[in-house]
Amino acid sequence: MIEVYDRVIDGIPLLEVVDSALKDEKLPTVVFYHGWTNVKESVLVHGFEIAKKGFRTLLPEALYHGARNDGIPLTDERLLDFWTIIQESVDEYPVLMDYYIKAGLTDPNRLGVTGLSMGGITTCALLATYPEIKVGDCLMGSPDAVGFTQQVLAEAEKQGMVLPDDINEQLQELEALSLAENPEKIAGRPVHFWHGTKDETVPYAPTFDFYQRIQDEEFAKQVSFSTTEDGHKVPYTISQETASFFRNNL
Repeated sequence: MIEVYDRVIDGIPLLEVVDSALKDEKLPTVVFYHGWTNVKESVLVHGFEIAKKGFRTLLPEALYHGARNDGIPLTDERLLDFWTIIQESVDEYPVLMDYYIKAGLTDPNRLGVTGLSMGGITTCALLATYPEIKVGDCLMGSPDAVGFTQQVLAEAEKQGMVLPDDINEQLQELEALSLAENPEKIAGRPVHFWHGTKDETVPYAPTFDFYQRIQDEEFAKQVSFSTTEDGHKVPYTISQETASFFRNNL
């Protein structure tokens, strides 16, 4: 039976989803990151599907979201916090892994990451940062940290947002987290992208263009891409596809 445990690890709230018969064993572990303005509970269906394949699945709460909200609504006015949130998730990833590995609950040689929307962007940033991650699956996210941010901020500026004077310097700092800027960091790992063609929130074309650009490279020999005619929402069939991807590659 799949069970859900509400945990707080070093101040990081998360849900742990695992088969109760396996919960005390050293398991391959997948971390699933939720999207902008969502909460960890909103991605439980994905956690269940992955856990059903024999994985320990961790669903962390992103900074300023859910149990970590600071009382300020996550409106478009907080878009400048977007990368602060992702950077916090990147910094917290080894904290979570250190806890579970030392507890004998996670196999350090079988680590995977995935997420949707902001969580998919986080997934790409993690792949660009931690070579010990073996497998990644980006759901309607973007591997292009700089390009995506430029697009979002341009739209926000049209709506009247005043950007900081040092915005270009801030964008340069994102290059280290960008697979588009550093595609060789994929380093032959199995990485899958799913994106709906009708997505207007995180556009489909730049992600597919990235895939086409790298697919013949040696470092991208295990990169794959699938698509459906969906907007900015992950269908249940893609939740199942994600779980199967980890079962087959991790």
